[in-house]
Amino acid sequence: MNERLQIISLQIDRTGFKESLDSVMVWAEKRQSAYVCFANVHMTIEAYKDKIFLHQVQNADLVLADGKPIAVTCKILHQKKQERIAGMDFMPRLLELANKKNMRVFFYGSTPETLKALKQKINQLYPAVIHAGYISPSFDVQKEEELVKYIDQINDSGAQIVFVSLGCPKQEKWMAANSKKINAVMLGVGAAFPVMVGIHKRAPVWMQKLALEWFYRLLQQPGRLFKRYLFTNSLFIYLLTRERLKKILR
Repeated sequence: MNERLQIISLQIDRTGFKESLDSVMVWAEKRQSAYVCFANVHMTIEAYKDKIFLHQVQNADLVLADGKPIAVTCKILHQKKQERIAGMDFMPRLLELANKKNMRVFFYGSTPETLKALKQKINQLYPAVIHAGYISPSFDVQKEEELVKYIDQINDSGAQIVFVSLGCPKQEKWMAANSKKINAVMLGVGAAFPVMVGIHKRAPVWMQKLALEWFYRLLQQPGRLFKRYLFTNSLFIYLLTRERLKKILR
């Protein structure tokens, strides 16, 4: 079992990119019910504010350091190096492995237009991947019969991997609620669907390395993200500083 490092509210698995891929592939081949969370600053603060959500994330089979600030914080608080394992990088790497083994992959979330473009992209880049299915669920509160229908559709498809793109915290809550009902490994990959098809652009590598990917996203969607980043980033820095001072003063 991986060592877990406490980062303010969350415990992050101390593991590598390859080791994480290997674990997910083992679960996928067995069609084992499991779920993976990719933790960034936003998720950390959501978990800090909401203890139920914290429990849902901590019950995940893997909680990976998605954001560069999270990976750096492992070093600041614990003096332990942690590789960044971003969901947007993990998805194409996992699809490469699924392509080699003709695995069945399901895509849940996002808009019908994005899913249509994603299907074309998957066909182009990973032709041996078996398309188990695509669902663009309603963004409103779903009725129980609708949820049951979606779960049955995923299980009946024989899906081994389910990519979930609902955004945080919705996708993590959905995976936690259905982790024992869906016979596949689920991965909450956030905005990976629209990024993969080019609807949203990803930050240049140099900005990713400097932990500025959030700033690049803010420039693209200031109206939607300004208040969130102002609050979450400020609170994260405050809590991180407090935790660091506690360690120094012990």
